Order: sequence, then structure tokens, then C-alpha cells
Amino acid sequence: SKGDEVIVQGNTYIASVMGITINGATPVFVEPDEYFNIDASKIEEKITERTKAILVVHLYGQASNMKPVVDLCKKYNLRLVEDCAQSHGAKFDGQTTGSFGDIGCFSFFGNKVITTGEGGMCITNNQELDKKMRIYRDHGMSKERKYYHEVIGYNYRMTNLQAAIGVAQLENIENTLEWRETLENAYRNRLSEIEGVELQRNDLPERKKIAWLVTAYVSDEKKRDACMKAMVDMNIDARPFFIPLSEMEIYKEYVFSNRVSTRISKCGFNLPTSYVVGDKEIDRVIAAIKTAI
Repeated sequence: SKGDEVIVQGNTYIASVMGITINGATPVFVEPDEYFNIDASKIEEKITERTKAILVVHLYGQASNMKPVVDLCKKYNLRLVEDCAQSHGAKFDGQTTGSFGDIGCFSFFGNKVITTGEGGMCITNNQELDKKMRIYRDHGMSKERKYYHEVIGYNYRMTNLQAAIGVAQLENIENTLEWRETLENAYRNRLSEIEGVELQRNDLPERKKIAWLVTAYVSDEKKRDACMKAMVDMNIDARPFFIPLSEMEIYKEYVFSNRVSTRISKCGFNLPTSYVVGDKEIDRVIAAIKTAI
């Protein structure tokens, strides 16, 4: 509600932060770490008496550093919300993302690990939160009295057809995650031939990263733009990292230090990640990048 503060990283997709601001609360931005997720060591200094929650985003398939975040939530009695839109199946210390917080939020948009075309889901082990979410998603309608509306809600209901598509994919998620990992490793092996191009780090033993989109980065914006242009010129799809939220007019009032977010944003881009990408397609990507570096 108005006056409340929610701590969130500044290099995420805008949907993470819109959930805060459309409810009248204030986002308090924290810079990311070298794994592109919220820098847990910078959170505590942002906590005030108005802080109500921490929202972590497991960005680009990498689990956030959850132990210190969970400890801070316990210490200051804060709610913990996880944005797992890009991390279906990722783990921290063997525990799946979405299961640490009071609420875990998943996306089923067309480019996600599991897709129903659009939509998503929220999970919780709190019965009171579960009841509230079910009411809000159904126009605020009471579960005890038909067509009596307790609150101003939304039409966030998923169709049975969408749910069936999602459930079928969930049953096959291990195979999906396996081919994605195989694809990322193929990119990783081939890109090792090119000095100055790195993939998102996956060397932390306590974290199990998944390959949402294969995420590459170079040393500066000029090289990033050259790589993307070379790919587009060869009719290869490429997308840049998210623009830091602090650079957008609608969030400039929440000014914060965004040096790390800006650097990551300007240096990163995503490579084609789908079933149709095989050795020939990877060869074309590598050839394009080689012409740009």
C-alpha cells in the first residue's frame, strides 16, 4: 500500500516492479551481483521502518543468493516474494526457486520454459495468502457468496485449455531442462573459441542454473551492438538485456546508484534458444559473432 517499500533489483524486467508501483508502494532498487541477480550484501543498508518485503528475481535462469535474503527477512520480519518467471527448475542448495518465499511467481509466456501462451501462476504454503490470491484473481468474488465481491479484484483466471497445455509440459520438464542445458553447453564450447565473449556464469556449487535463454556478454556496448547487428544481418534473432529501470522516465523518481545495472545492460545479449537450434544454427551464430569481435 502507499508508503510501503519493497526492495528489488534494478536490472529486472519491468513487470517485477510494476507489481509494486500499481499497488502504491515504493520500489527501492538494489544493484545486481556478478551473476546478474540482486546483490544480497547490499540489501540490509536499504531496509527502513517502511520496508515490507524483498522481491528477488532469479534472472536468466540463475537462482539468487537465497540464504542471506531469507535470513534478512527473518531478522526484520519482512515478506519474501520470488519472481521465478525465468527460472523454472533452478535451485539453491537443492531447493527449487519459488519455494523460499511467501509467494513464488511464475510466467508461462511464450518464451518461457513452460508456456501456455500467456499467463502464469503464484505458489504459496500460506493458506491465508492462497485464499486472498484466489479471490483477487476472480474479480474479488467471495468464495462463500456467489456474485458478492469482497474487494476490487482482477480477471486473472487461466482457462482449462491453457492449464492442460501447461500440465502436459510440466510432466516433461526434466527433458526440457536437459535439452536446454545441452544447447547452452554447446554454445559455451563453441564460444570458447572467441576471446572476449562469455556466457552467464554457472560455477557456484550451491546453485543449479537452468538455461532459460542462453545469455552472453562482452566488455562494452560497442562490441555488444556489433555482435547483435552481425547476427541480425544474418537473419539471426538476438535480443539485448533489459534496460535499467532507473533510466526509464516512469521510475526516475526512485533514483539510485545504477552503475552495475547499466554496465550489465549495455554488455549483454541473448542467443537463440529453442528446439530448432542445432549445430548448423550454432555455426551461423558463431560466424556472425566472429565477424563482430
